[in-house]
Amino acid sequence: MHLKKLAPFLLVPFLIISSQFHLLANDDKAQYSDLVSLFKTWRTFENPPKFDGAPDYRKETFEKRLPQFRQLQEQLLSIDTTGWSIPQKVDYRIVWAEMNGYDFNQRVLKPWERDPAFYKSVWMERSDVPAHEGPTHHGILELWQYTFPLGTVEEEKFLGEIKSIPALNNQARQNLTGNAKELWAAGIPSIQEQVSNLESILKLEGIAENDELVKSIEEAKISTQEFVTWLKSEAIKKTGESGIGKSNYTWYLQNVHLVPLTWEDEVMILKRELARAWASLKLEEHRNRGLPELKDASSPEEFDAMAEKSAQSLLEFLDEKNIVTVKDYFEPALREHMGSFIPEENRNFFTIGMHYDPRPLYSHFYHWFELARMDNEPHASEIRRKPLLYNIWDSRNEGTATAVEEIFMDAGLYEDSPRSREIVYIMIAQRAARGLGSLYAQANEMTMVEAGKIHSEYTPRGWMKTEKELLLFEQHLYMRQPGYGSSYITGKYLLENALADYARINESSGFELKKFFDLLNSIGSIPVSLSHWEMTGVDQQL
Repeated sequence: MHLKKLAPFLLVPFLIISSQFHLLANDDKAQYSDLVSLFKTWRTFENPPKFDGAPDYRKETFEKRLPQFRQLQEQLLSIDTTGWSIPQKVDYRIVWAEMNGYDFNQRVLKPWERDPAFYKSVWMERSDVPAHEGPTHHGILELWQYTFPLGTVEEEKFLGEIKSIPALNNQARQNLTGNAKELWAAGIPSIQEQVSNLESILKLEGIAENDELVKSIEEAKISTQEFVTWLKSEAIKKTGESGIGKSNYTWYLQNVHLVPLTWEDEVMILKRELARAWASLKLEEHRNRGLPELKDASSPEEFDAMAEKSAQSLLEFLDEKNIVTVKDYFEPALREHMGSFIPEENRNFFTIGMHYDPRPLYSHFYHWFELARMDNEPHASEIRRKPLLYNIWDSRNEGTATAVEEIFMDAGLYEDSPRSREIVYIMIAQRAARGLGSLYAQANEMTMVEAGKIHSEYTPRGWMKTEKELLLFEQHLYMRQPGYGSSYITGKYLLENALADYARINESSGFELKKFFDLLNSIGSIPVSLSHWEMTGVDQQL
């Protein structure tokens, strides 16, 4: 879809729909229940069978299961949505997108063949978005979900997940037949890190006293070390490109992540946003030239005081300025991630800014409010209740978290500290630069290293030159998960389109920002194009 078709003020106005999700909004109840039933069948199918105790990603297994997948697709396409409410049609699109994601992974992305990092099993922390960023296998161990010492039921589950690691590592050696040179090389550290993670698990309370657990963890560690050795020996043989190419990228955007753009559209949007961020930063610096420079926190005590003041400032601003309904779970969700003092020489891009004023980063931590909402207020729709597959939520969650940095700023968050506005524009420039680099890497017009140079060189004040590990992590992720690197800025763009349409339609009756965000939140973590449709009745972005 061309950008000229997306101009929000050229779209035909519709009546505003209710923010509530009505399962019984039409007389044809059975058809929607058919969709929910199919969704459950689909999600059960999407979780692969086991082979030797681990998820089975062997080529012959995919081929054997393909007819069943095609049958599920046919069942979905046979459902007639005529007369359904918009929320129900939105749910249909979600299931459609997920099935397209499975199809694309099997045809093109093939992480089990091309991407060693796919086989990372141990995840120490919860992601700040609905699911882990990038492709992950179906048998991962979420350490953050466990409390130590383990109870009897937890121990059984934990032990099963640990015991599956050697089997999966062995299977990976058969499955990893791809030739993606950069994906291969950059994926090795992800598996290497698992060795130290398993070592740290041995030190958790109650583990050392359990001989079976200790034995299984040691076996998983040895297996992972051997897997790393094998990956390194194979790495020298890899010569192929890692990007999926422009046409595949555009198909994936439009049919899986439901982003109504092309590769070329995204390049244009990110170039524009990068230029705008730099220009706006310099104008801010000019306006603030008579003000004192921001002073960074230079001790744990200074940082803790700054973090406390910033958290209170943000929460009070959101509440008192009628930005969004501040729920009881907002404050504890934010407090869990307020950070701590880091010596200047050890700070990365995000923590540099956080030591001057945490509020720009805390605004991005809107992520944690959204996760707390999923935990405390599960969506009425079973289809939206849990994270969508294949990172389909990226435009919504990363786009919203990026958009609110500037929205909150423009709504007056930094009236007490004008120079803090400069940090917001630096953050926008960084997101645009890294996303632009990732687009060229996916098109195989640049290597990941060359994409990283755009990321580094076009981030203001040299803030991306301080930590090579962050640079590698981000460009590696964006190569693994097409569209993720750009989703921060393109999701922001799509959300601003939705806001503009919503404001235009409601201008005569009185636009309220709080109603917009409350409605957006009630819709859930689904692609912005679908949220836009449900909020306004405008479906021309689909």
